[in-house]
Formats: sequence, structure tokens, C-alpha cells
Amino acid sequence: MGMEEKNQRYCRKCLLREMDEEEYFENLYDYMERLDEDLKVNNEEYERRLSICKDCEKLLNGMCTICGCYVELRALMKKNSCPNVEKKW
Repeated sequence: MGMEEKNQRYCRKCLLREMDEEEYFENLYDYMERLDEDLKVNNEEYERRLSICKDCEKLLNGMCTICGCYVELRALMKKNSCPNVEKKW
């Protein structure tokens, strides 16, 4: 672990209401980037999933109103699927 990594701050036990919005999303995107590549879909599949989510009436402010997840994280993971009764991906 390099010095830069040691100095990065990760909020491990914060509530959303206690975090700065920018800091929260930085942590989320950093988490997504650091996931093991074996857990993630390829970029083409990721973008395909996100384009379906963008057209879905259940998307609200980046969140799925069916399950409450952030679609950018849900769509990234191989094991995940659309939470709709009639799966869209």
C-alpha cells in the first residue's frame, strides 16, 4: 500500500446524513473502481444495463425505486439483475 493510499479517508461507519454529498459519491465510485474485476461485468454490458435503467420509469435520482439501490453499482456487478418483476437485464 503506497503512501497516497494510506492517506485516503474512507467513511466506514457513517450515515448518509452525516456525510458531505460529494464525499459520499467519491467513496462510492472509489469502491466501484476497487472491486475485483472478476465481480464486474465488462464495460459494454455495464453501459447496456445503464441505458436500460435510464429509460426505466423506476429510476429516480440515480436510485431504483423498486429496491433502493444505486443503479450504477447494481449494474456493475455480474451477480445482480434488474429487480423488476419482469427483469429488464
